[in-house]
Amino acid sequence: GYDAELIQNTIESERSIEHDQEEAYKTTVKKAQRSLIFAIPLFIIGMFGMHWPYADIWMWFLSTPILFLFGNTFFINAYKQLKTATFNMDFLVAMSTGVAYIYSIFAVIYNFNFAHHNTFHHVYFEASGIVISFILIGKALEQKAKFTTNSAIKNLMELQTDTVTILLEDNSSTKEIPIEAIQPNDCVLIKPGDRVPIDGIVEFGNAYIDESTITGEPIPTRKERGSKVLAGTLNQSGSLHVKATAIGEQTVLAQIIQMVKLAQSSKAPIQRKVDKISAIFVPTVLGIALLTFILWIIFGGHNAVEMGIKSAITVLIVACPCALGLATPTAIMVAMGKGAQDGILVKDATSLEIGQQVDTVILDKTGTITEGSPSVKDIKWMQSDNQLAKDLLYTMESQSDHPLAHAIVNHLKSEALFINNLAIENNDGKGLITSFQNKTYWVGNPQFVQENGHQLTPDQLHWLQQENAGLTVLVFGSSEAILALISIHDSIKQHSKMAIQKLQEKGIEVIMLTGDNEKAAKTVAETVGIKAFLANQLPLDKEQYVKKLQEAGKVVAMIGDGTNDSSALAQADLSVSMGKGSDIAKDVAQVTIASSDLLKIVDFITLSRLTSQTIKQNLFWAFIYNIVCIPIAAGILYPINGLQINPMWAGAAMSLSSISVLLNCLILKGKKITQ
Repeated sequence: GYDAELIQNTIESERSIEHDQEEAYKTTVKKAQRSLIFAIPLFIIGMFGMHWPYADIWMWFLSTPILFLFGNTFFINAYKQLKTATFNMDFLVAMSTGVAYIYSIFAVIYNFNFAHHNTFHHVYFEASGIVISFILIGKALEQKAKFTTNSAIKNLMELQTDTVTILLEDNSSTKEIPIEAIQPNDCVLIKPGDRVPIDGIVEFGNAYIDESTITGEPIPTRKERGSKVLAGTLNQSGSLHVKATAIGEQTVLAQIIQMVKLAQSSKAPIQRKVDKISAIFVPTVLGIALLTFILWIIFGGHNAVEMGIKSAITVLIVACPCALGLATPTAIMVAMGKGAQDGILVKDATSLEIGQQVDTVILDKTGTITEGSPSVKDIKWMQSDNQLAKDLLYTMESQSDHPLAHAIVNHLKSEALFINNLAIENNDGKGLITSFQNKTYWVGNPQFVQENGHQLTPDQLHWLQQENAGLTVLVFGSSEAILALISIHDSIKQHSKMAIQKLQEKGIEVIMLTGDNEKAAKTVAETVGIKAFLANQLPLDKEQYVKKLQEAGKVVAMIGDGTNDSSALAQADLSVSMGKGSDIAKDVAQVTIASSDLLKIVDFITLSRLTSQTIKQNLFWAFIYNIVCIPIAAGILYPINGLQINPMWAGAAMSLSSISVLLNCLILKGKKITQ
């Protein structure tokens, strides 16, 4: 029953898949909404108006479009499953609602033609129609989850370019070609503002590349001859000639996309269990219904055929997986709502199942433990009267788009004034230079000091030692003297240390992985109390480390905020993103912390434990209901005391089991999760 389509272009095929999923989701939502238009009056008549004039006819009229117009996919799928002898819940839904519908038609005909016989047969149009409508709503939620999941891959794909500019052999002319046409060793021109289309080595030029999509670090990296550049990163300034070393599916970005796709396509443990249960449950119920009918034919005596049909239908109605279908999604919906109230945005059942089992938490540094953006820690002014120096520094940095410049501007904006008509020269890779009142002023890295003819005093050299603690130090001076020393850092979030301590108290091992340097990583780890950390980690390094822990039997939660974390997030058993992080990280992650507060991770683990308990209780009640009711519906007690469940009461019992599940979920809603 499946079609096949040859994939000609990866980007186009992914866009096609996304479009198909979006259309499937919209179609299912429309069917669910329109079915409710008929299901609501059907429910009212079935519950309160069974004895109204022509109630049976009205219910017949209302249930027909629900089954065969809005719920037709259940019957189509059931037919396909019947041909291949592979059954799931769709088949049981189609069988139970279909048989109840057909029986009800015969009951209406009998009641109409033989009303004078003092025998009245109940109809079950409302059971068949309402069950289909409820399950359509569940399907719509499922389709939405699939569509949202695929948007993560869409965002990653948008980092890839459709065309690339290559340098011809004379290096004096260029040609724009489709990205698919590029070959290894081609020389690519990357202009300011361009995204890098390939992995390669710089052969000529220098520029600042924003690698936050790959490394997660907010400060752009200077690239010059011999430097490596990666696809998906952004050239902020300068032009580069880059020799292609990896193209297409071989680039780091493409491998991240592939890892995300593979990890997202795997099934959640709870889904695998439901599939196994369905594979046994559905044919077992059908077998019991058939056996019930046969035994009634053989041993039923008077009215054996009618009693056999009635009992078989009752078995199918009792077995209709309403409570089983509600057991997990209702608990999940309550947990999602409860989490959302506390700033924990939960996407799927897997995360709530896995959360309680986590024994290892991996944290990204930048944006997860730290704030994720550079800020000025301190400025040491060399002169007491420094207002002009402040104004000059503020004005110079205001005209730069470098992240470190933004940090200085934010620090000085309340105490400095902008000087008009101040021309700024960008000394690429070192700093900024300007002239004011016949003096030259400059700001930049410590290497800039000697070039401007200055020597640092012992006290100033001691200040530079802050770099050993992972800080970035800049020097501001004039042609006459050094005016200020500036230290910049990425500050640690308020509750990071407390959250890590609480996780460790729960027996969870906490590990930090970062793309930043060893010094910066060590400083942050020691500050927040993390014993194990790895620095200079690329995205695939993080993903491989997660896989290594999983192979050692660990249940791993990955917590990150950037595109560079997406493959590790996808690989982890539980993936959590910070609310201030990238859209890609949030799409890939199963859980998003809206406030970016790590303490919410501890709350989520508590929520996971409570939800898992509720789901297990719900499944217990759902299966106990089936285990007890199916034999009685088949008539096992009839030879003993004449007890046989009427199909109408079977529908009521089915509803009662669903109500018990809903009440159990309301208990979950009232429990406290905040630490």
